[in-house]
Amino acid sequence: MIPFRFRLTGILALTLAALTPGRAQQISIVGGNLLMSVTTGSAGAQPVAVTSTTSSLHWKRQNVISKITVAASCPGQRFSLAVLATNLTYGVAAPQVSLFNGMLATDFVLSIPTGNPLNKTCTLRYTASSTFAQGNSTELGNDVYSITYTLVAQ
Repeated sequence: MIPFRFRLTGILALTLAALTPGRAQQISIVGGNLLMSVTTGSAGAQPVAVTSTTSSLHWKRQNVISKITVAASCPGQRFSLAVLATNLTYGVAAPQVSLFNGMLATDFVLSIPTGNPLNKTCTLRYTASSTFAQGNSTELGNDVYSITYTLVAQ
């Protein structure tokens, strides 16, 4: 089978949004860039989706109830990628978000409280998938996503 690749190299661009005038808030992505390849399938079935949980978000306590949004850019997108917040220390995870080129910021983690602890985290669960009809990255090239997480007042 020809591999389907989702290259997330040089991505996970970070946007810092201010909750109070003149004060940037801290949010960071831990785990670096990803390279996900959908390479397994069986006769008569679509390729098997691939999941990665090697990245996480870390952010600081805010003075107001806040949320994190996610947006994506992937010019020439051919394949599917989704993300879900898991293992939240505080807040409520929104349903899994399908990432696509030019999407508007979508709620990702909601109702993050103002109290302690100072540092809060969640694991990022990415799921890459493809169909045979979409082709493959060997012939069409990899999808390269730029994903932006933004911390804002809710």
